[in-house]
Amino acid sequence: MITVAEAMALLERAVETTPAHDVLLPESAGHYLASAVHAHYDHPLFDMTAVDGYAFAFAPGTAHWTVVAELQAGDVYPSELGPGECARIFTGAMLPAGADTVVMQEFVQRMGDRITHTDDRLRPGGNVRRKGEQLKVGDHLLQAGSWLGPAEIGLLASAGVLQVRVQARPTVSVLRTGGEFAEGAGPAPGRIFSSNDAMLIAALNAEGINMKDRTFTPNDIREELLRDLSIAMERSDLLISTGGVSVGDHDLVRTCLEELGAEVVFHGVKQKPGKPMLFARKGRTRVFALPGNPRAVLVGWHLYVRPFIKAMQGTQQPWMHHEMLPLDQDVTWNGVRADFRAAVVRNGSVQLLRDEGSHMLAGMVAAEVLVELPLGSNALRKGEAVRVHYLPRQ
Repeated sequence: MITVAEAMALLERAVETTPAHDVLLPESAGHYLASAVHAHYDHPLFDMTAVDGYAFAFAPGTAHWTVVAELQAGDVYPSELGPGECARIFTGAMLPAGADTVVMQEFVQRMGDRITHTDDRLRPGGNVRRKGEQLKVGDHLLQAGSWLGPAEIGLLASAGVLQVRVQARPTVSVLRTGGEFAEGAGPAPGRIFSSNDAMLIAALNAEGINMKDRTFTPNDIREELLRDLSIAMERSDLLISTGGVSVGDHDLVRTCLEELGAEVVFHGVKQKPGKPMLFARKGRTRVFALPGNPRAVLVGWHLYVRPFIKAMQGTQQPWMHHEMLPLDQDVTWNGVRADFRAAVVRNGSVQLLRDEGSHMLAGMVAAEVLVELPLGSNALRKGEAVRVHYLPRQ
């Protein structure tokens, strides 16, 4: 068996990024950039007013201005304001030539086409958004590997970007082994409800990966398992299986993978839950064979599978965000494996939730973080620091 850190290092070396392709900006949401993006235009594109008011050339001692134009956003004044002239102007409109300052309408007294104002704090350039004050041509906008969310897409759109180059989302298959699952709406003697496939499909959908027609449910029969593993690996960049990966008589996943020509990179990690996890490769396809217990599946997804999928799409920081925080209680564990516990963070301290078996999921619903109780130790006192891995939240 290897350590968690060794498993992560092996996974990093096994990543192959997906192909890149161009998409229109509105279609890029949830993708990762394949190449850096730079500004093709200044932002703002021109000097514009930040408020509704009146634009003029700031001139100490001037008390009155004559209104000669009215400008809404999108309007362009065809000439230049002269001395003592101003323009009624609305937020976002381009400053007319000859103007450098805008006074807010709240400080203005107007009679006919004449105005005065009472803003004693107004200075040259007041209430004006200057051309290029946020971005100049050539400025770096986003680096390769950046995830494209609403803010990122908004930034690119504001700089006139219409199309971006992104990494393709990987094709993923899910394979749930075992013949113990109920097939109808209700339970049957000796059968259980299936959760692993539903949980993984939901997790993949949240990553923007469509799972239509990519789920397999073979029984623990060698011929069925060989057939479905072969089909899944042929059609997928990544295969995630659950169950059949330990050392029992019906745990056939490893031997079937090897029979199909897959190279087992590692099998067994010094952690709880998820000790029997296996990672393999065949050609372009990578395989995560997770244990059958639901909690182990979900922990494996967060610690390894989701980061690996992100790395396949070029992100530079795929792993869960983590930091060291103090415990709010004493805790003991079996130090022969790293122990991952569900917890919440309250007032800067880690509060462990009730410890549950690897077949239980209730505690993961409330969890905000996974606490890593380290390999090689078996006790921490209240106030001592422990590594916490932050779970993603929608």
